[in-house]
Amino acid sequence: MILNVSSRCDIPAFFPEWFINRLREGYVDVRNPYYPKKVSRIILNKEVIDCIVFCTKNPIPMFKYLNYLKEYSYIFFVTITPYTKIEPNVVSKRRILSSIIDLSRAIGSKRVIVRYDPIILNDNYTIEFHEKAFNAICKILKGYVDTIIISFIDTKKNTLNNMNELNLKPITDEDVYEIAKIFGKIAKDNGINIQTCAEKYDLSEFGFINESCINNKLIKSVTKINKKYRQSKQRENCRCIQTVDIGSYNCCSHFCKYCYANYDEKSVLKNMKNHDKNSSLLIGHLKSDDIVSIKKRGVN
Repeated sequence: MILNVSSRCDIPAFFPEWFINRLREGYVDVRNPYYPKKVSRIILNKEVIDCIVFCTKNPIPMFKYLNYLKEYSYIFFVTITPYTKIEPNVVSKRRILSSIIDLSRAIGSKRVIVRYDPIILNDNYTIEFHEKAFNAICKILKGYVDTIIISFIDTKKNTLNNMNELNLKPITDEDVYEIAKIFGKIAKDNGINIQTCAEKYDLSEFGFINESCINNKLIKSVTKINKKYRQSKQRENCRCIQTVDIGSYNCCSHFCKYCYANYDEKSVLKNMKNHDKNSSLLIGHLKSDDIVSIKKRGVN
């Protein structure tokens, strides 16, 4: 089982103690986002977890818990972008860059993958702006990360709700190829592999690797387990392998204006108040009429 912590919310940034408590208890309960009364109980131990994938914009709160992860194989995907106002509660980018370097020194560059995601174009965030920002990030991270993954913004529900603040310009095919050419050269000059995430474009001519974010080769390199995991097919153009996500939607208070996992900030604030670090659920507690089913091996 590949444990996803989490593509639905930033557990490392906001709920690290809860996650460690779940590892200690040996299980976690996850509500079905579409049928809330249905709860999956996921067994957590080194016999069933092949690898833990942490997805975060701020790995710093996890640092003091790394000792608890010694018996597990794990990877960090750390997202860093050059935005400010549209990411109101993300800590300073200098701190994030510094934390990526510290994390790389602690666990190795192969286990720290950076995401420059999503790429947004508007009057402020031009191609020239992204060129300068990406160049600066790569220069700082040279030698500390092996791979950077990029993607272009999707117009999800929450993105549409924040169109006035985002002031998006359509990203044309010509824009994509121009950015790819620039980014490919910058990555190569700094000895960093570059690839896309869930994009329809083949950018291999610009030095991009055609691979999914979470793939069999990556997991094998970290776990040394010779096992083939099924493809998830969660969204168009995504070729990632299946994972078990233990997060919940609407509980990340970074409040990024382009986020697909938050679509109601009032619900986020309410959910954050209902978090209990000792609960088996990320948000709230089990109810008497919940239907709990035990899944020892997740989906794999």
